[in-house]
Amino acid sequence: MSLSQLFNHQEFIARHIGPCESEKADMLAAIGVSSVEDLVAQTVPAGIRFNRALDLPPAMREADALAALKTVASKNIVNKSFIGLGYYPVQVPGVILRNVLENPGWYTAYTPYQAEIAQGRLEALLNFQQMVIDLTGLELANASLLDEATAAAEAMTLARRVSKVKSEQFFVDSRVLPQTLDVLKTRAEYFGFELVLGHPEEAGNGDYFGALFQYPGESGELLDLTPYIAAAKARGAVAIVAADVMALVALKSPAEMGADVAVGNTQRFGVPMGFGGPHAAYFAFRDDMKRSAAGRIIGVSIDAKGKTALRMALQTREQHIRREKANSNICTSQVLLANMAGMYAVYHGPVGVKRIATRIHRLAAIFAHAVKAAGGKLVFDRFYDTVQVELGDRAANVYAAALAAGINLRDAGNGVLGVAFHEAATEADLAQLIELFTGKAADIAALDAAAADAIPAALKRESAILSHPVFNEHHSEHEMLRYLKKLENRDLAMNHSMISLGSCTMKLNATSEMIPVTWPEFANMHPFAPRDQAVGYLEMIEGLQQQLLAITGFDAISMQPNSGAQGEYAGLLAIRRYHASRGEAHRSVCLIPQSAHGTNPATAQMLGMQVVVVKTDDNGNVDMADLKARVEQHAANLGALMITYPSTHGVFEEGIKEICALIHANGGQVYMDGANMNAQVGLTRPADIGADVLHMNLHKTFCIPHGGGGPGMGPIGMKSHLAPFMANHVVSEVPGAVAGQSAVSAAPFGSASILPISYMYIAMMGAEGMKHATEMALLNANYLMQNLSAHYPVLYTGANGRVAHECIIDLRPLKAASGVTEVDVAKRLMDYGFHAPTMSFPVAGTLMIEPTESESKAELDRFIAAMVAIRQEIDKVQNGVWPLNDNPLVNAPHSKADITGEWTRAYSREEAFFPLPYVLDNKFWPSVNRIDDVYGDRNLVCSCPSVEEYE
Repeated sequence: MSLSQLFNHQEFIARHIGPCESEKADMLAAIGVSSVEDLVAQTVPAGIRFNRALDLPPAMREADALAALKTVASKNIVNKSFIGLGYYPVQVPGVILRNVLENPGWYTAYTPYQAEIAQGRLEALLNFQQMVIDLTGLELANASLLDEATAAAEAMTLARRVSKVKSEQFFVDSRVLPQTLDVLKTRAEYFGFELVLGHPEEAGNGDYFGALFQYPGESGELLDLTPYIAAAKARGAVAIVAADVMALVALKSPAEMGADVAVGNTQRFGVPMGFGGPHAAYFAFRDDMKRSAAGRIIGVSIDAKGKTALRMALQTREQHIRREKANSNICTSQVLLANMAGMYAVYHGPVGVKRIATRIHRLAAIFAHAVKAAGGKLVFDRFYDTVQVELGDRAANVYAAALAAGINLRDAGNGVLGVAFHEAATEADLAQLIELFTGKAADIAALDAAAADAIPAALKRESAILSHPVFNEHHSEHEMLRYLKKLENRDLAMNHSMISLGSCTMKLNATSEMIPVTWPEFANMHPFAPRDQAVGYLEMIEGLQQQLLAITGFDAISMQPNSGAQGEYAGLLAIRRYHASRGEAHRSVCLIPQSAHGTNPATAQMLGMQVVVVKTDDNGNVDMADLKARVEQHAANLGALMITYPSTHGVFEEGIKEICALIHANGGQVYMDGANMNAQVGLTRPADIGADVLHMNLHKTFCIPHGGGGPGMGPIGMKSHLAPFMANHVVSEVPGAVAGQSAVSAAPFGSASILPISYMYIAMMGAEGMKHATEMALLNANYLMQNLSAHYPVLYTGANGRVAHECIIDLRPLKAASGVTEVDVAKRLMDYGFHAPTMSFPVAGTLMIEPTESESKAELDRFIAAMVAIRQEIDKVQNGVWPLNDNPLVNAPHSKADITGEWTRAYSREEAFFPLPYVLDNKFWPSVNRIDDVYGDRNLVCSCPSVEEYE
């Protein structure tokens, strides 16, 4: 071997792709093709093939890629940040950093739709909800949203749904965070809302359907909002308070001031700033709003034995069920980050968080006292953590001196500088800041003795927080470690077995991709830090943009959307802005095939578009006759087609170019949903096919982990004519974006700290590896389909009998013949150690299976064996060997509680628990039996039950 071969620069490709060369040959033989190239030729239409190499650098070894990215990261200057504006340095407890954020048992799990094997994550989210309920004083909270700005926007739309005021005006506190106002402007325009800005005392002067207040204000000002909220509510407005989560530990709660809804960011509870995210927003509301609120809600129910069990409640509100009538297109939670924030509260407990919150305020109060004692002037005398000082002509010099000392302050303009204190600030930092502002050395002890608090007595919190036992039992690291491990053991994640979810692409999240996320150069950067301090970040983001442009063929990329649904919104937003710029704002009809992704209709509705559904034919393709009829009918007002490619039915449609051309010929734009990009990379390019805009799920195709239901990133690629209409940012402009375009997310680059994951993935795979990953995704899917088709009907295939990267098996005939349902099969898979495929989407009564390229042949064979065994079990029910009301399928899953006691069922314990030999070697034990969904919705409880209820 040559030296180059010995170094093996393509070693990561084999790490990422499951089957080895000999296994690949066996799989090709099993499906009856001679090569991967032949399979691709039979699967991907020739007219859309990208028949050349991607313009990407060669693959890099893991160590080399990490070293190269470390060099880029080292260009960042991580100053001590006192900027505030909703983002603060934190001290992440080491036990949470290592055992949650860096633990694949937590970050590789999927959204907890299969609740019986997600009880640990669900309990962690219930803790988060309880924490939010305690701090806000409101009755219910959801399991988090994307960021504070989008949470405020969701609260605005909630207010419109529940308010009886007929006006379309929405009042916004002029002291709101600027990024929140920026996102509100974007959302309000297409809902037809008029934003009215003013001081809180003006909230009662008009007929507003809702009013948003900031607490404390963006400048740090602390006001008692009680009279302003009362005045607004007296005229029918829904009162919303955007509140700092750490401040709420020390301040009167929003509910005590009369708020109906409270929103905010939980970043301060142990989640790094990460140049803007990901962070978990909180969203709390009155009980009577629960069916109108956005986002996922974790609720308490019971299992088949009456044991307390948790689940996602009220799922009928979600977009994949209600489509354009959904409360929002975003049901995504930032689960991993919400778990971190909730565990921060568990670890510190009420005493610990009060100490931290009080210390933060004490630092601010001492600093303010020192400034005033030296003759300085404060902008406000009442504050929690943020002090603004009027310096006049001295401001520029003080700001520059702070920069030279490694400190970032907020330049509020007009000679005013702001200092926002935080958990990580020290006495030494305080002394340094005092000297910078006063020119005098500080005697901290003396100042501490003399300084009074700056929180008015009427605003100091008197109500209890975090009184539930879970927040009072795990304060030693031993106890916390064991609690985290106990919850982890209740969840089936990718570190146990394949999660074969169609349209969700649960592939390998390699350790080398994850490592840079927690590097301080990436983790500890404030999103509004001076750009010359973020040179490394910007270089990494630019590098990722260039990678994605090469893969997709587009002309521009917006990295701002921080979820796939947010990417959909940003893409359609660009289309709507484009049409308006041409005097064609009336183009508001959005055609959506039945085979499109589930979030599409709700996204179109949020942008004021009329959703027109296009039929699919018997083969799962867009019905061309129906499409042409719809286009002809709406040609004058056609705005866009939203199409998923390959379709959610798991096939490459032969007529995709014709479809795109038809839309363009009639004045519309083509929005391609990128949910299934894992089947395109290196083989086709969306821009070449005819798409004008596409969102890329970095948490699917490009290896950011799903985190148990978040985080995600959904950047959009655009043709050049749409690029001027991408989202910008009011606080920190986005390179290449046009001034004046408002934002879709709170931070300019969305959840920037997880972008290194995708950057590393593409760098280590290179052009050859990216294409090979797609080829293997097709091979794995067709191998699985071929082996299952002898036992289950496959609903859709392409022109040559092949599927794309996923396939749908149809359980409806079996249900009709045996009475066994798709739910029974999904739950029974848990006994075999597998998470179910996507159930009843996009077709009711089916399972949509996507194995991805990262699964080995051995793992695929185990899954096939499980599905074949389940088919044989269904036969036993159908043939009367087992009764319909007592068999392993209807009783699944079988929990640990089923092991002991008398066994009177029609099948054996061995058949229940160890149906195949491999299960004995790697048994996953569901911690509860099948959960009663109806009971949970009829008896909605979304806060932590007593410990006794779990016994």
